Amino acid sequence: MPQMPSARDFATTCRIGTRGSDLALWQAHTIQRLLGELGTQTEIEIIKTRGDRIDDVPLAQLEGKGFFTKELEDALLAGRVDLAVHSLKDLGTDMPDGLALAAMVGREDAREMLLVRKEAVDEARLARGEALPIKDGARLGTSAARRQAQVKKLRPDVQIVDLRGNVPTRVNRLREERYDAILLACAGLKRLELKLDDLFTMPLDPAVFVPAPAQGMLGLQCRDEDIWKRTIAQLDCTEAARAVRAERTLLCRLEGGCQLPFGVNITGSGSQWRLETFLARDVDDVAPLRLSLSGSEPEALAESAWSKLALHRGM
Repeated sequence: MPQMPSARDFATTCRIGTRGSDLALWQAHTIQRLLGELGTQTEIEIIKTRGDRIDDVPLAQLEGKGFFTKELEDALLAGRVDLAVHSLKDLGTDMPDGLALAAMVGREDAREMLLVRKEAVDEARLARGEALPIKDGARLGTSAARRQAQVKKLRPDVQIVDLRGNVPTRVNRLREERYDAILLACAGLKRLELKLDDLFTMPLDPAVFVPAPAQGMLGLQCRDEDIWKRTIAQLDCTEAARAVRAERTLLCRLEGGCQLPFGVNITGSGSQWRLETFLARDVDDVAPLRLSLSGSEPEALAESAWSKLALHRGM
């Protein structure tokens, strides 16, 4: 017997689920505007995730995955929202049955940004062009295993101190002198247009400090057979999505989440692409793997990197 259509099959408003931080709302409103340009009516629903509720515990001490995405996915599966807007670097590659990544949108600057209180800048290191020109024994704030492992490799003298919270909160904690320096994604800082004139800021070359897979890209997730999937897919940024898809393929094959000290960044266009990747066994790995590859296809670059990454991970 044919299945009767549900009320949602005739829906005229796409309900957008998002976290409630300033950056998440910026992202949701951007997607709302883009869908509006396609003639789609939308409304936004704020959903608090586990990662938002527990912001005073280091990420390494939280069990499981999906700290910033699971509640959004649950809302999709329950029919509370029709679209979830994610920072794609937070979204796992192992997606629940019934959900799909319908589009990858608007990759902003994927680099990392070093922010330093001006009195903590090491002018000699800066003059030498070092990646982390901060004073000896500086306190650097970050919770990400990938960042911690790379900092320890570049500057073993630096004290790594846990740092949680949304982007403005982290910047303010730096200003309050709880830290000498912090690391943040360039994309979030650019999107929020934060004033940082009182701080020393330096974007880090991915050839020196490798970003997270899919950093700077938005991921639009919906139900796999939903009426909105085709509309959402029209927002996909095809060229940038090729690189990001290859980055996420490596993350998936490594069976990694946000606690794996792994970074990969693929840039380029046409037939000229470059891959930078970093993999440590743990944050204290004294001999992490570092690769730089060039080629004509992002997918082929990822495949070339895979065998070496798998060997280092012991797979």
